Amino acid sequence: MTEEYIRSLDEYFCARYSDYVRLSALDGYKMPTMLTVGSDGNVVRRDSSQMRLCYQANAEALLAQLKSGLADTTFTFSYSYIPFGERVRDLFRKATFAKVLPAVLARCGETTESAGEKLTVMPEVWKGIVKGSLYPEKNTVLALALACRMTVTDANNLLAVCGFTLSEDNVRDVVVGYLLERQIFNPVMRDKCLSEYAITNLPIAEEKIA
Repeated sequence: MTEEYIRSLDEYFCARYSDYVRLSALDGYKMPTMLTVGSDGNVVRRDSSQMRLCYQANAEALLAQLKSGLADTTFTFSYSYIPFGERVRDLFRKATFAKVLPAVLARCGETTESAGEKLTVMPEVWKGIVKGSLYPEKNTVLALALACRMTVTDANNLLAVCGFTLSEDNVRDVVVGYLLERQIFNPVMRDKCLSEYAITNLPIAEEKIA
């Protein structure tokens, strides 16, 4: 029997996911009529959101088909050093990841040290990110948000200062968005949601059992 939070995630995903190239390639997907005639007799183009799975009569079967072909390709070790000139400019910027992070973590009851322990990021890399000498990857920011139980506002602010956003055409981002919006941080529930959509590369450490 499927847990209620997984069913809720599926509904959320069907309503939000917007990779229309991938959706339209699913066997049995019916392309909606995008051009209609308005009450004034003019041709009107319907919003592309009408192409989402929630509008398909066989949405459940199409979603199962999509899930069967998912694979997480987001793993990378490509942490990049911030160029010297940009590091100098960062000294005068009000909002950088390193400057915003401590206050965000404090609202979560965490410190940079305790937060680092919740990630499977090499300690020297984490120290570089915290000090502002390394750019964090998007996967790292998403993992940090989930592991430290951030509000969706704080998570979005951290993403923004790094030049990232939660994208509705990305499976990982939609699922993480659901977890943040619904505040689903229980490790078992969180990991089941991630596994349901084949998201395996977020660097979240296993919680230590006291």
